[in-house]
Amino acid sequence: MESNKPKIAIVGAGVVGLTTARILQEQVPGAQVTILADKFKQDLVSTVAAGIFRPGVSFKGPTAQVTKQWVDDSWHYWLKILKTPEAADAGVIQVSSYIFSKDNPHVTRNHLIEDLVPVYRPVTDEELKLAGGAGWKYGAFYTTVLISCEKFLPWAEKAFLRDGGEIIQTKVDSLSSLTNYDLVFNCSGLGAKYLCNDHDIVPMRGQVIKVKAPWLKTAFYGDYDTYIIPGPDGVVTLGGTRQYDSYNLEVCKHDAAAIMERCVELVPGLQGAEVVGHRVGLRPHRSPVRVEPELVGGTKVVHCYGHGGYGVTCAPGTAMHAVKLGLDLLKLKNKL
Repeated sequence: MESNKPKIAIVGAGVVGLTTARILQEQVPGAQVTILADKFKQDLVSTVAAGIFRPGVSFKGPTAQVTKQWVDDSWHYWLKILKTPEAADAGVIQVSSYIFSKDNPHVTRNHLIEDLVPVYRPVTDEELKLAGGAGWKYGAFYTTVLISCEKFLPWAEKAFLRDGGEIIQTKVDSLSSLTNYDLVFNCSGLGAKYLCNDHDIVPMRGQVIKVKAPWLKTAFYGDYDTYIIPGPDGVVTLGGTRQYDSYNLEVCKHDAAAIMERCVELVPGLQGAEVVGHRVGLRPHRSPVRVEPELVGGTKVVHCYGHGGYGVTCAPGTAMHAVKLGLDLLKLKNKL
Protein backbone atom coordinates (compact mmCIF):
# COMPACT_ATOMS: atom_id res chain seq x y z
CA MET A 1 0.00 0.00 0.00
CA GLU A 2 2.88 2.35 0.77
CA SER A 3 3.92 2.50 -2.88
CA ASN A 4 0.41 3.66 -3.87
CA LYS A 5 0.73 6.82 -1.83
CA PRO A 6 1.44 9.82 -4.08
CA LYS A 7 4.73 11.62 -3.51
CA ILE A 8 4.21 15.35 -3.50
CA ALA A 9 6.85 18.05 -3.23
CA ILE A 10 6.37 21.69 -2.26
CA VAL A 11 9.10 24.11 -3.27
CA GLY A 12 9.25 26.92 -0.71
CA ALA A 13 8.71 27.07 3.06
CA GLY A 14 7.13 30.51 3.34
CA VAL A 15 3.53 31.12 4.35
CA VAL A 16 2.26 30.04 0.89
CA GLY A 17 4.29 26.81 0.87
CA LEU A 18 3.45 25.80 4.44
CA THR A 19 -0.23 26.60 4.03
CA THR A 20 -0.34 24.55 0.85
CA ALA A 21 1.36 21.70 2.71
CA ARG A 22 -1.19 21.77 5.55
CA ILE A 23 -4.16 21.87 3.18
CA LEU A 24 -2.70 18.95 1.23
CA GLN A 25 -2.36 16.91 4.42
CA GLU A 26 -5.98 17.65 5.30
CA GLN A 27 -7.39 16.82 1.87
CA VAL A 28 -5.05 13.96 0.87
CA PRO A 29 -4.17 12.20 4.14
CA GLY A 30 -2.45 9.34 2.33
CA ALA A 31 0.03 11.52 0.48
CA GLN A 32 3.75 11.73 1.27
CA VAL A 33 4.35 15.47 1.36
CA THR A 34 7.88 16.92 1.32
CA ILE A 35 8.86 20.58 1.58
CA LEU A 36 12.02 21.50 -0.32
CA ALA A 37 13.52 24.88 0.58
CA ASP A 38 16.81 26.60 1.25
CA LYS A 39 15.36 29.24 3.61
CA PHE A 40 13.16 28.84 6.67
CA LYS A 41 11.38 30.93 9.31
CA GLN A 42 13.34 34.08 10.16
CA ASP A 43 15.12 34.12 6.79
CA LEU A 44 11.85 34.45 4.88
CA VAL A 45 10.10 37.58 3.64
CA SER A 46 6.93 36.19 5.29
CA THR A 47 8.33 37.10 8.72
CA VAL A 48 8.85 40.75 7.74
CA ALA A 49 5.14 41.18 7.03
CA ALA A 50 2.85 42.55 9.72
CA GLY A 51 0.25 40.03 8.54
CA ILE A 52 -3.01 41.95 8.89
CA PHE A 53 -5.92 40.60 6.83
CA ARG A 54 -6.45 43.51 4.47
CA PRO A 55 -5.81 42.48 0.87
CA GLY A 56 -5.26 45.58 -1.25
CA VAL A 57 -7.74 46.23 -4.03
CA SER A 58 -4.81 45.84 -6.44
CA PHE A 59 -4.53 42.14 -5.48
CA LYS A 60 -5.52 40.29 -8.62
CA GLY A 61 -6.21 36.77 -9.77
CA PRO A 62 -7.07 35.69 -13.33
CA THR A 63 -10.66 36.97 -12.93
CA ALA A 64 -12.55 39.13 -10.43
CA GLN A 65 -14.58 36.08 -9.38
CA VAL A 66 -11.48 33.97 -8.68
CA THR A 67 -9.86 36.84 -6.77
CA LYS A 68 -12.89 37.21 -4.53
CA GLN A 69 -13.01 33.45 -3.95
CA TRP A 70 -9.37 33.45 -2.87
CA VAL A 71 -10.02 36.27 -0.41
CA ASP A 72 -13.21 34.69 0.98
CA ASP A 73 -11.61 31.26 1.40
CA SER A 74 -8.59 32.81 3.09
CA TRP A 75 -10.75 34.74 5.54
CA HIS A 76 -12.65 31.63 6.60
CA TYR A 77 -9.39 29.68 6.96
CA TRP A 78 -7.90 32.24 9.35
CA LEU A 79 -11.21 32.64 11.16
CA LYS A 80 -11.37 28.89 11.76
CA ILE A 81 -7.93 28.97 13.43
CA LEU A 82 -8.94 32.05 15.43
CA LYS A 83 -11.82 30.09 16.99
CA THR A 84 -9.57 27.27 18.22
CA PRO A 85 -7.58 27.03 21.49
CA GLU A 86 -4.41 27.05 19.35
CA ALA A 87 -5.02 30.55 17.98
CA ALA A 88 -2.48 32.23 20.27
CA ASP A 89 0.23 29.67 19.48
CA ALA A 90 -0.56 30.05 15.77
CA GLY A 91 -0.21 33.82 16.03
CA VAL A 92 -3.77 34.54 14.87
CA ILE A 93 -5.60 37.29 16.78
CA GLN A 94 -8.55 39.60 16.19
CA VAL A 95 -7.75 43.26 15.68
CA SER A 96 -9.64 46.46 14.88
CA SER A 97 -8.35 48.99 12.38
CA TYR A 98 -8.87 52.53 11.16
CA ILE A 99 -7.91 53.83 7.75
CA PHE A 100 -7.75 57.60 7.22
CA SER A 101 -7.09 59.84 4.25
CA LYS A 102 -6.71 63.57 3.72
CA ASP A 103 -7.45 63.55 0.00
CA ASN A 104 -9.02 60.36 -1.31
CA PRO A 105 -12.27 58.85 0.05
CA HIS A 106 -11.89 55.81 -2.22
CA VAL A 107 -8.75 54.60 -0.42
CA THR A 108 -10.80 54.05 2.74
CA ARG A 109 -13.01 51.53 0.92
CA ASN A 110 -12.17 47.91 0.13
CA HIS A 111 -14.61 45.96 -2.01
CA LEU A 112 -12.75 42.70 -1.34
CA ILE A 113 -13.53 42.63 2.39
CA GLU A 114 -16.37 45.09 3.08
CA ASP A 115 -18.96 42.30 2.85
CA LEU A 116 -16.73 39.76 4.58
CA VAL A 117 -15.39 41.11 7.88
CA PRO A 118 -17.77 41.52 10.85
CA VAL A 119 -17.67 45.34 10.76
CA TYR A 120 -16.72 47.75 7.98
CA ARG A 121 -18.19 51.25 8.26
CA PRO A 122 -17.39 54.92 7.72
CA VAL A 123 -15.89 56.70 10.73
CA THR A 124 -17.77 59.30 12.73
CA ASP A 125 -16.62 62.91 13.03
CA GLU A 126 -15.35 62.12 16.51
CA GLU A 127 -13.34 59.16 15.24
CA LEU A 128 -11.68 61.37 12.61
CA LYS A 129 -10.10 63.22 15.53
CA LEU A 130 -8.26 60.02 16.51
CA ALA A 131 -5.82 60.70 13.69
CA GLY A 132 -3.12 63.13 14.76
CA GLY A 133 -2.60 66.51 13.12
CA ALA A 134 -5.09 68.31 10.92
CA GLY A 135 -6.61 67.78 7.52
CA TRP A 136 -7.93 64.22 7.81
CA LYS A 137 -11.25 64.17 5.95
CA TYR A 138 -12.15 60.54 5.27
CA GLY A 139 -11.98 57.29 7.18
CA ALA A 140 -13.32 53.80 7.81
CA PHE A 141 -13.31 51.42 10.75
CA TYR A 142 -13.27 47.64 10.44
CA THR A 143 -12.49 44.50 12.41
CA THR A 144 -10.26 41.81 10.98
CA VAL A 145 -7.60 39.27 11.97
CA LEU A 146 -3.84 39.50 12.19
CA ILE A 147 -1.47 36.63 11.47
CA SER A 148 1.99 36.89 13.00
CA CYS A 149 4.23 34.74 10.82
CA GLU A 150 6.92 34.70 13.52
CA LYS A 151 4.48 32.45 15.38
CA PHE A 152 2.47 30.95 12.53
CA LEU A 153 5.38 29.51 10.53
CA PRO A 154 6.87 27.49 13.44
CA TRP A 155 3.36 26.38 14.49
CA ALA A 156 2.45 25.23 10.97
CA GLU A 157 5.83 23.55 10.48
CA LYS A 158 5.44 21.63 13.74
CA ALA A 159 1.95 20.48 12.75
CA PHE A 160 3.20 19.51 9.28
CA LEU A 161 5.94 17.30 10.74
CA ARG A 162 3.60 15.85 13.35
CA ASP A 163 1.26 14.70 10.59
CA GLY A 164 3.99 12.88 8.71
CA GLY A 165 5.43 15.61 6.51
CA GLU A 166 9.11 15.79 5.63
CA ILE A 167 11.35 18.85 5.25
CA ILE A 168 14.55 18.82 3.20
CA GLN A 169 16.85 21.83 3.17
CA THR A 170 18.05 22.11 -0.40
CA LYS A 171 18.12 24.59 -3.25
CA VAL A 172 15.95 23.59 -6.19
CA ASP A 173 17.48 24.81 -9.44
CA SER A 174 15.07 23.13 -11.82
CA LEU A 175 11.46 21.97 -11.51
CA SER A 176 12.01 19.43 -14.27
CA SER A 177 14.62 17.72 -12.08
CA LEU A 178 11.96 16.68 -9.55
CA THR A 179 10.85 13.65 -11.56
CA ASN A 180 10.79 11.38 -8.49
CA TYR A 181 7.64 13.19 -7.30
CA ASP A 182 4.16 12.58 -8.67
CA LEU A 183 3.26 16.25 -8.23
CA VAL A 184 5.15 19.46 -7.42
CA PHE A 185 3.75 22.70 -6.01
CA ASN A 186 5.88 25.69 -6.89
CA CYS A 187 5.53 28.12 -3.97
CA SER A 188 8.93 29.70 -4.44
CA GLY A 189 7.84 33.34 -4.30
CA LEU A 190 10.40 35.67 -5.84
CA GLY A 191 12.55 32.62 -6.62
CA ALA A 192 10.05 31.75 -9.34
CA LYS A 193 11.52 34.60 -11.40
CA TYR A 194 14.57 32.42 -11.97
CA LEU A 195 13.05 28.97 -11.50
CA CYS A 196 10.41 29.63 -14.16
CA ASN A 197 12.20 32.36 -16.11
CA ASP A 198 9.11 34.46 -15.37
CA HIS A 199 9.71 38.08 -16.31
CA ASP A 200 6.30 39.12 -14.95
CA ILE A 201 7.37 38.69 -11.34
CA VAL A 202 9.26 41.60 -9.82
CA PRO A 203 10.43 42.47 -6.29
CA MET A 204 8.38 45.06 -4.42
CA ARG A 205 10.71 46.32 -1.70
CA GLY A 206 9.20 46.87 1.73
CA GLN A 207 10.89 48.45 4.73
CA VAL A 208 9.39 48.63 8.22
CA ILE A 209 10.33 49.70 11.72
CA LYS A 210 9.55 47.57 14.78
CA VAL A 211 8.88 49.61 17.96
CA LYS A 212 7.78 48.83 21.50
CA ALA A 213 4.29 50.27 22.03
CA PRO A 214 2.33 47.77 24.14
CA TRP A 215 -0.44 50.32 24.76
CA LEU A 216 -1.43 50.32 21.09
CA LYS A 217 -4.07 47.68 20.35
CA THR A 218 -5.63 49.13 17.18
CA ALA A 219 -4.17 49.28 13.66
CA PHE A 220 -4.03 52.55 11.72
CA TYR A 221 -3.58 53.24 8.02
CA GLY A 222 -2.94 56.59 6.37
CA ASP A 223 -1.96 58.07 3.02
CA TYR A 224 1.31 57.21 1.21
CA ASP A 225 1.41 53.58 2.30
CA THR A 226 1.50 54.56 5.97
CA TYR A 227 0.52 51.83 8.43
CA ILE A 228 0.79 51.10 12.14
CA ILE A 229 0.00 47.52 13.06
CA PRO A 230 0.15 46.08 16.59
CA GLY A 231 1.63 42.62 16.95
CA PRO A 232 2.39 40.11 19.68
CA ASP A 233 4.43 41.00 22.76
CA GLY A 234 3.75 44.72 22.45
CA VAL A 235 5.81 45.12 19.27
CA VAL A 236 4.23 47.39 16.65
CA THR A 237 5.10 47.44 12.94
CA LEU A 238 5.46 50.88 11.35
CA GLY A 239 5.48 51.13 7.58
CA GLY A 240 6.09 51.37 4.91
CA THR A 241 7.51 51.43 1.43
CA ARG A 242 6.38 49.85 -1.82
CA GLN A 243 9.34 50.24 -4.16
CA TYR A 244 8.78 48.54 -7.51
CA ASP A 245 11.59 46.44 -8.99
CA SER A 246 14.04 47.19 -6.18
CA TYR A 247 16.44 44.49 -4.99
CA ASN A 248 17.89 46.56 -2.15
CA LEU A 249 17.89 44.52 1.08
CA GLU A 250 19.80 47.14 3.06
CA VAL A 251 17.98 49.35 5.58
CA CYS A 252 17.69 52.85 4.13
CA LYS A 253 17.96 55.62 6.76
CA HIS A 254 15.95 57.99 4.56
CA ASP A 255 13.08 55.51 4.24
CA ALA A 256 13.22 54.92 8.00
CA ALA A 257 13.02 58.66 8.74
CA ALA A 258 10.08 59.11 6.35
CA ILE A 259 8.21 56.13 7.82
CA MET A 260 8.66 57.41 11.36
CA GLU A 261 7.57 60.93 10.41
CA ARG A 262 4.38 59.73 8.69
CA CYS A 263 3.48 57.31 11.49
CA VAL A 264 4.02 59.87 14.26
CA GLU A 265 1.85 62.33 12.34
CA LEU A 266 -0.90 59.71 12.23
CA VAL A 267 -0.48 58.52 15.85
CA PRO A 268 1.49 61.17 17.82
CA GLY A 269 1.79 58.88 20.85
CA LEU A 270 4.43 56.90 18.94
CA GLN A 271 6.88 59.78 19.30
CA GLY A 272 9.85 58.49 21.26
CA ALA A 273 8.76 54.83 21.14
CA GLU A 274 11.69 52.44 21.56
CA VAL A 275 12.90 51.13 18.20
CA VAL A 276 13.69 47.43 18.46
CA GLY A 277 14.56 46.79 14.83
CA HIS A 278 14.41 47.67 11.14
CA ARG A 279 13.37 45.04 8.61
CA VAL A 280 13.49 44.87 4.83
CA GLY A 281 11.79 42.33 2.55
CA LEU A 282 11.26 41.87 -1.17
CA ARG A 283 7.64 41.04 -1.87
CA PRO A 284 7.13 38.75 -4.90
CA HIS A 285 4.79 40.90 -6.99
CA ARG A 286 2.99 39.55 -10.04
CA SER A 287 -0.26 40.59 -11.69
CA PRO A 288 -2.13 38.37 -11.88
CA VAL A 289 -0.95 36.03 -9.12
CA ARG A 290 -0.01 32.77 -10.81
CA VAL A 291 -2.03 29.74 -9.73
CA GLU A 292 -2.08 27.27 -12.60
CA PRO A 293 -0.89 23.80 -13.63
CA GLU A 294 1.92 23.14 -16.06
CA LEU A 295 3.83 20.12 -17.34
CA VAL A 296 7.53 20.98 -16.95
CA GLY A 297 9.52 18.32 -18.74
CA GLY A 298 8.10 15.16 -17.24
CA THR A 299 7.06 16.85 -13.98
CA LYS A 300 3.47 17.76 -13.12
CA VAL A 301 3.65 21.22 -11.52
CA VAL A 302 1.10 23.55 -9.98
CA HIS A 303 2.38 27.10 -9.61
CA CYS A 304 1.28 29.25 -6.67
CA TYR A 305 3.32 32.44 -6.45
CA GLY A 306 3.38 36.18 -7.03
CA HIS A 307 1.22 37.33 -4.09
CA GLY A 308 3.10 40.60 -3.60
CA GLY A 309 2.34 42.10 -0.20
CA TYR A 310 -0.67 39.85 0.34
CA GLY A 311 0.92 36.42 0.70
CA VAL A 312 0.06 36.11 4.39
CA THR A 313 -3.47 37.36 3.82
CA CYS A 314 -4.34 35.25 0.79
CA ALA A 315 -2.10 32.18 1.09
CA PRO A 316 -4.94 29.85 2.16
CA GLY A 317 -7.34 30.73 -0.65
CA THR A 318 -4.71 30.42 -3.35
CA ALA A 319 -3.42 27.20 -1.75
CA MET A 320 -6.92 25.67 -1.80
CA HIS A 321 -7.21 26.52 -5.48
CA ALA A 322 -3.73 25.12 -6.20
CA VAL A 323 -4.49 21.87 -4.34
CA LYS A 324 -7.71 21.44 -6.32
CA LEU A 325 -5.79 21.91 -9.56
CA GLY A 326 -3.20 19.40 -8.35
CA LEU A 327 -5.81 16.79 -7.50
CA ASP A 328 -7.41 17.26 -10.90
CA LEU A 329 -3.99 16.91 -12.51
CA LEU A 330 -3.30 13.63 -10.77
CA LYS A 331 -6.90 12.47 -10.57
CA LEU A 332 -6.08 11.45 -7.00
CA LYS A 333 -9.71 11.24 -6.01
CA ASN A 334 -10.02 8.05 -8.03
CA LYS A 335 -6.62 6.76 -6.99
CA LEU A 336 -6.82 6.96 -3.20
